[in-house]
Amino acid sequence: MTGNDNRLINGALKLHIAVCVLFIFAPILGSFVFSLNSDRFPSLPLGHFSTEWYRLIWEDPFVWAGFLNTVVVGLIVAVIATVLGFGGAYTDFRYNFFGKNVYLALALLPPTIPVVIMGLAMLAFLSRVNLSGSAISIIIAHGVMCSPFAMAIIRLRLSQMDPDLEAASWNLGGNEWATLRHVIIPFTKPAIFAALFITMAVSFDEFAVAWFVSGLNETLPVKILGFLQGQVSPRINAIGSLAFLSSITLIILAQMLLRNSTKDKP
Repeated sequence: MTGNDNRLINGALKLHIAVCVLFIFAPILGSFVFSLNSDRFPSLPLGHFSTEWYRLIWEDPFVWAGFLNTVVVGLIVAVIATVLGFGGAYTDFRYNFFGKNVYLALALLPPTIPVVIMGLAMLAFLSRVNLSGSAISIIIAHGVMCSPFAMAIIRLRLSQMDPDLEAASWNLGGNEWATLRHVIIPFTKPAIFAALFITMAVSFDEFAVAWFVSGLNETLPVKILGFLQGQVSPRINAIGSLAFLSSITLIILAQMLLRNSTKDKP
């Protein structure tokens, strides 16, 4: 293969990546642009620059109620999912047992289930135990959905650990709990924080399951659906832009932590 062929292939790959990025982010960029447009309807040419729609959502108590509910649910879900994910990842790392492959398949299954089926299943289960329609129902549903993400992140970090670290702790007289506290948890700390950020972002953006189980305790994505019913509100662009910035910030923080943990690998 000649140098010209290599340049052609590299150029084609870069063009492909650019088109994919544009395809993914163009709607988000369009939403942000229209959120700063004075016109009520998203159309071209644009009107003059305005932050009116941001002012309206700032003064809207229903938006604040949905946002605060989303943040509270997201924080609780992040903690629960990360604890469960750490337990699942450490069990996989530390122990060998019959049916381990089945255990891993079931533990990582929820994200592969269609969200409509997951929502209906959660609604049926939570209704039977009289929890449907409460904030607890959203926390339970999102906890089930987010735990596999935390488990995958922490499991990846544990796979990078030198087994001799545990052996050294035992040789120095540490039991399993001491080793877990002073060796395992410090080593996985970057992944634990990354899992917290990722699971909160997943909970923050999740709509379908929350719509099934939330009742009157609506999260922000469910509130947005309410704005869409019967009217075209430019506030949706402003809300969507802020929600995207919040989620992407959490994901970037998680990625930075994971990258630093890889550099610090012993």
